[in-house]
Amino acid sequence: MAASLPLAGEKVGCVISISHLHGTSEDPGSLPRGPWSGSGVLLSQSPGMVLCHGMIFSPFLLESEHPHWAQRQVLLPDNFSPDIQICVLRPSDHSSQTRFSWPNEDLQGSSLSLRFNPLSSCLEAPDGVERHEAKLLMLVPCRQFQNAVSKVFRASDQWHFGGEEVGEESGSFADDLRFLHWFALLRILDCDFPGGSSMSCMPAAFLRKGDPLFACGSPFGSFCPDIFMNTLSKGIVSNLAGEGNALILTDARCLPGTEGGGIFAVSGVGLQLIGMIVAPLCWKSSEWVGLTLVCAVDCILESIRNVLAESHRFPKTWLPPLRLAAKAQNMAVAKDGPVQRMLAAVVLVECGSTWGSGVMVSSRVVLTCRHVVSGASSVRVRIQPSPEQKLVTKGKVVFATQETSPYDVALVELEDSLSTFVEPVLASKFCEGIVASNTRDNSIGATYPHLNFSVPITVLQPALLEYTRSRDLRGFRELNRVADRVRVVWRLQREPGEVPLSKL
Repeated sequence: MAASLPLAGEKVGCVISISHLHGTSEDPGSLPRGPWSGSGVLLSQSPGMVLCHGMIFSPFLLESEHPHWAQRQVLLPDNFSPDIQICVLRPSDHSSQTRFSWPNEDLQGSSLSLRFNPLSSCLEAPDGVERHEAKLLMLVPCRQFQNAVSKVFRASDQWHFGGEEVGEESGSFADDLRFLHWFALLRILDCDFPGGSSMSCMPAAFLRKGDPLFACGSPFGSFCPDIFMNTLSKGIVSNLAGEGNALILTDARCLPGTEGGGIFAVSGVGLQLIGMIVAPLCWKSSEWVGLTLVCAVDCILESIRNVLAESHRFPKTWLPPLRLAAKAQNMAVAKDGPVQRMLAAVVLVECGSTWGSGVMVSSRVVLTCRHVVSGASSVRVRIQPSPEQKLVTKGKVVFATQETSPYDVALVELEDSLSTFVEPVLASKFCEGIVASNTRDNSIGATYPHLNFSVPITVLQPALLEYTRSRDLRGFRELNRVADRVRVVWRLQREPGEVPLSKL
């Protein structure tokens, strides 16, 4: 397995850079700034076929195509400016600077302001990086991904996708969605790589929430590829949606410019390409959300194969590498275990137009936050005991801490008991507490989603045990009478006269 690991990242990861040929346009002032660049994946080495995100081609779409292009089943080279230049940057086979290895323990354990960077340049490749010319074959939409995105993300929720922060220059939700589900297939012109192998892919239908994932992309595109090319990040499958799990959410850290980079999953035969990064940064209501949008690569390849099968314009020699690349490995990634049992205990609590998470601590009792129930007397609870089973029931809010209490806690009792529920072991590594909030700097209005405040389960366990035995809420009411010391800690303040000591 170790011999195949470099192929899963370094040899298939690349950078795509697009610009206009110098001096070929009659109206230079109308051209988009360039080059525009992003990441890509080498699907096959002979012929050299590259898959990347279609967004980087959007500035080069002909003006005559703008009214109706979104309804097309495919976009071909003649739909774009005839003077575009495409180059592919990839690590040199003789370079040692950009080589890396995947951590063996990770394999055994699981067994767009910068997106299109005006500083980028592909005129000269730095040491250790090869430069190849390429041509566009087609852009195709992935309808499964488009349908999943449209159902999950609504304009009324103020979502925004892209490399640039929400502000005056950011586009509308509709603008974000126009090219979000389009992907480009390229052919490298000046080189076929030795060996003739194709990338091994895995259908996303095999994925389960909690599965480990590896992301390999090039932050900031073609800017400093000798430093940023094929940067690694690790995360898990945060959630899945759509037909065949076409939409994958992961917490793997990805930066602008990694659009088009590969997402790899672990199977019994090694690392398999399972998705392509679509949006590395997301905002909701002007707040950054630390999740990356990924499109399942088998859905993309299916769209490409459908176009190839219906058209006589393309050589049949393109079909074999794509067919091999989409071949299933017939081996599931995930197995039932503590992670899956933990996920079964997490529920969605809905209160009118607001919602939040909760944890089932018994077959009928849900622990959530005070701000989630928002003073309501009843809520709706969505439960998913298993991937194949989904339930919706009503719940009564039996307790919520006072607004003056630093403990943001509420207790909900369901109308019906969940007979299949496996009760978590409190105060163990399985259930350590509930997340109450992100960290927010009120002085500048910034929220830090990766720095969270949590209520330890050891604080709540005595009250929970008392309530589940006798339905007595006295233990929970004690949370309204906490000491000033606790309030100070939760506000990240110091007590008067407290002086921080040096760590030296």
